[in-house]
Amino acid sequence: MFNPLSNEVLRQLADEFGTPLYVYDGEKIAEQYQLLQSAFNPASTRFFYACKSLTNINILRLINNLGCGIDCSSINEAYLAIQAGCSPNKILYTSNGIAFEEIVAATELGIHINIDSLSNLEKFGARFGHSYPVGIRLRPNIMAGGNLKISTGHEKSKFGIPLEDIQLVLDLVKTHNLQISGLHVHTGSEIKDVAVFLQVARLLIDLIPNFPELKCIDLGGGFKVPYQDNETGTDLKELGSKTAEIQAEIQRKFGKQLEIWFEPGKFLVSECGYLITKVNVLKQSGQILFAGINSGFNHLIRPMFYDAYHRIKNISHPNAPEKIYTITGNICETDQFAENRALAEIREGDYLVFYNAGAYGYEMASNYNARFKPAQVLIENGTSRLISRRDTLDDLLRLQIL
Repeated sequence: MFNPLSNEVLRQLADEFGTPLYVYDGEKIAEQYQLLQSAFNPASTRFFYACKSLTNINILRLINNLGCGIDCSSINEAYLAIQAGCSPNKILYTSNGIAFEEIVAATELGIHINIDSLSNLEKFGARFGHSYPVGIRLRPNIMAGGNLKISTGHEKSKFGIPLEDIQLVLDLVKTHNLQISGLHVHTGSEIKDVAVFLQVARLLIDLIPNFPELKCIDLGGGFKVPYQDNETGTDLKELGSKTAEIQAEIQRKFGKQLEIWFEPGKFLVSECGYLITKVNVLKQSGQILFAGINSGFNHLIRPMFYDAYHRIKNISHPNAPEKIYTITGNICETDQFAENRALAEIREGDYLVFYNAGAYGYEMASNYNARFKPAQVLIENGTSRLISRRDTLDDLLRLQIL
């Protein structure tokens, strides 16, 4: 069983590489993938890591070596997956609102493609006809997910072809003799209720007779990850069992052996990640005690963008008596990470660690306020190594024309 990195190890890494610092434990990624493999056995499933959560090529290479595919939201992510050694058959590309030229580039790579709009599906049919198998992303009009900003299947969402337009899809399939190989739905992130996935599966099962060349149904990702101590995640064993039942039903009804695909992103990398920061200043304002750290929402935007909760720990003095703090950043915006949070007493210079920082942390970072992005370190087989260095002033100027 995976053991989280100790305070001592995290302090040593902070001393060696400086702060702010992102640290990823490869052992945890491997354990999460093994959990998927175990939970969904004996169902016939494939997993594609939603790499928008963390695209560092060393992470992609690690995940590819585990046997997992890569799910890409842009053509550049697909190019990175190729650079990481992933074979085209293990790359899935599902984007939205894109120029058709990007889809053409995806076909040149020979990867799996899902198309998100009637417009691009028509262009695809006119260009490729039956010669290139393609999936379609549907919008099921289901509200699901931990936050409206991460819900993608509801009736006002930009994602997918609305289910009520299925006849228009069928008309295009007939007109252009399209080879539809997959039906895809992704309803959002932080989905704890297994019933949501089953509801989506039921919608897709009803469509199967319309697509005789279907090879898979893709239920997307969004497995719930526990961020707080009292939370539990998606019951993967239950979902795995129900997935096997769904496949058996499809076999009985239609005589088809369809694979079921999932696209876990946060599930694979969230808990492997740590953001180590240093306390710059303590400031008392009435009853509020601020601890200002050497980071901001330019490094971890989730608390401000999604009202997301991250556990925070003082690893310099973990056994000190607790006091109540508001943890803030150092950029010229309101960048409050936590309010009224009980932490072991903080001193200036202490290291504070943000847990569950592997997904959508560094990946959504920026150089706002001309601040440098942090370094990233990966631990594999007990050895730590730098997988991206900290920015320098030259990096801030690199694309500017003087």
